[in-house]
Amino acid sequence: MHRPTQIDLPDWAECLWKPARNIALWGGRGGAKSRSIGTALVLQAAQEHHRVLCCREIQNSIRASVKRLLDDEIERCGLFHLFESTEREIRGPNDSLFIFSGLRGNASGIRSYEGLTDVWVEEAQTVSQASIDSLEPTMRAPGSRLIWSWNPDLESDPVDAMFRGNDTKLPTYTGPPWPGPPPRSVVVNVNYPQNPWFPQDLREKMEWDRTRDFDKYQHIWLGQYRRNSEARVFRNWRVEAFESPANVEYRLGADFGFSIDPSCALRCYIDGTQLFVDHEAWGLQVEIVNLPNLFMGIPDAEKYWMTADSSRPDTISHLRNNGFPRIQSAMKGPRSLEEGVEWLKSYDIVVHPGCQHLIDELTHYSYKVDSLTGQVTSVLEDRDNHLIDALRYATEGARRALKGKDRVVSVTIPSMATGFARRRA
Repeated sequence: MHRPTQIDLPDWAECLWKPARNIALWGGRGGAKSRSIGTALVLQAAQEHHRVLCCREIQNSIRASVKRLLDDEIERCGLFHLFESTEREIRGPNDSLFIFSGLRGNASGIRSYEGLTDVWVEEAQTVSQASIDSLEPTMRAPGSRLIWSWNPDLESDPVDAMFRGNDTKLPTYTGPPWPGPPPRSVVVNVNYPQNPWFPQDLREKMEWDRTRDFDKYQHIWLGQYRRNSEARVFRNWRVEAFESPANVEYRLGADFGFSIDPSCALRCYIDGTQLFVDHEAWGLQVEIVNLPNLFMGIPDAEKYWMTADSSRPDTISHLRNNGFPRIQSAMKGPRSLEEGVEWLKSYDIVVHPGCQHLIDELTHYSYKVDSLTGQVTSVLEDRDNHLIDALRYATEGARRALKGKDRVVSVTIPSMATGFARRRA
């Protein structure tokens, strides 16, 4: 296979043309992994026959797939006249085909695909061992390959154990030494320094994380494993694409930035024991006069009640006079933070993948860890919490209404993890 020289790709993307059974690309955000893989697959499908399964662990709708990314890359490469994109697949020259599927609970469906030449597993850090085991026998065509792309999360994730051997480094591991990655595997670490077109807006966010929270910077931007998992506040959430139903009762919340903190807002709704978040707005160093435009990024934001940080009445007044007549102040009080967090923990929180900043916060929001003993305290860290605060404000009315009906929210003190910081250092 030959890569046309007129299409620019990062230097590391040369591995996507190597004759390998597995191509494993891991690292932090901003390395252009997904876009480069999409470009390579489109170019290769334009030159010769490729039948590509694009999958991830959970895909409840085509919106959760990489189809839009592939459509964009076909357009960017000037190959739109060669491909036909329908609602659920993309067909190209040489009888090439792109199809999209979720893996969880779909082993028989995956095995039914015939003649696959390529499988692209996106967000592979979420893929279970059972799903990995179902893929290998599916790829029977000579020269077929699996492309894995992921931002590492935990050392014990199956994809890391397969390509990086990190389960053998865990204290509880008692098995044999790691034999190395599977035969004919190319494993490449890709981070933002390897992307010559790293966008300026992402660079600003990266620099903000690097100066404010170095652990978060290392995890999000350098692909290192998430730390302090025992101190995590939220474990009751997942990322999943979904369509918000019509006529739903939306609740909006907003938090205002001070100095280098971000200003942000989000939209959510409650359905039984589930709390869905479908849109967010986020910006650094946003002037008060620009906040209305920022928050208008949330569809129909001006139509619904929005509860905002009460410490900035002047900002609330400005928003009320500039397009948000239904904005109101949050009712803070003793232990409102702790009670609000426990209230959120009582739901199954479903976050749309477009809400990337909220995903970051839910991943990293934690209790303080005693620096001497390594014990997890009951004190919440005052960082990685701006959209979480907005989510507390958005659901404040529902919480207070139920509390008035004798539903008491109790605060749970996390279990002690003696020596935790020492083990993870």
